[in-house]
Amino acid sequence: MAESDFSLSGVQIRRWLRSLTRAGEVQVGEGRLVLRTSRGQEIDSAPLATAHASAPRWYPAKGRTRVVLDGRHYLLRLGEAESDAARRFLDALGSARGHAGPPGRGRTRG
Repeated sequence: MAESDFSLSGVQIRRWLRSLTRAGEVQVGEGRLVLRTSRGQEIDSAPLATAHASAPRWYPAKGRTRVVLDGRHYLLRLGEAESDAARRFLDALGSARGHAGPPGRGRTRG
């Protein structure tokens, strides 16, 4: 990704009970949501139009967000040092999704 609307490192990324990375990165930009390891390797990504994120409802957890990318569920722990990190991530995702356009639509020739 050349430029991102939102990027946060030091994110713990889990898939169910399995920890994929304890210091990963979340990027929102160029019409995609990308999850990366601490070494920069892509874990998963999806177009913003198909990505879903929300705060977990089943327990009170500050700084945690549930993300669904193409049917795969992830739990992100965005860090306790930044208590508003989860809110900023959800706001950035919603804002970027508003600019992403409908899914499956490419550029039109003019």
